[in-house]
Amino acid sequence: MAPRMDNPSLVVPGALQPLLDLSEVIGKVGVPQSTLDFIRLRVASLNGRVYTFPTEPADKRLPQVDSWRTEPSFTDAERAALELAEAVTLQTDAANAPTDEVWASAAKHYTDVQLGALVMHISLVNFWNRVNVATHQDDAVWR
Repeated sequence: MAPRMDNPSLVVPGALQPLLDLSEVIGKVGVPQSTLDFIRLRVASLNGRVYTFPTEPADKRLPQVDSWRTEPSFTDAERAALELAEAVTLQTDAANAPTDEVWASAAKHYTDVQLGALVMHISLVNFWNRVNVATHQDDAVWR
């Protein structure tokens, strides 16, 4: 399916840099990059955004993210972050927000600053996915 338009972040003047700046800030609070990558992939999958991987991805767990609940290779902290990512992504209204249990599970592994960064990262990934899916952007190639 052909893109409906060029990526809106490139079309709307001044839109791209603030989004990149936010990503940079999120990456500096101590959440491992692998956890942020796992979240990006899981949220993308939930939103119908497709990533293609090189034959040998640097982290062999990347293609397993959708089955994180049953894959033993994910840490408890990664599982808590992925559970939070799913809850935030799938919420449809305030009554359907992440449960206290999901929040408490993540709070066992991350500081308030890191939790804030996780929520912003999940939301930013959802933003990018929705923009890309709505405008029929090409599948993304994993870096």
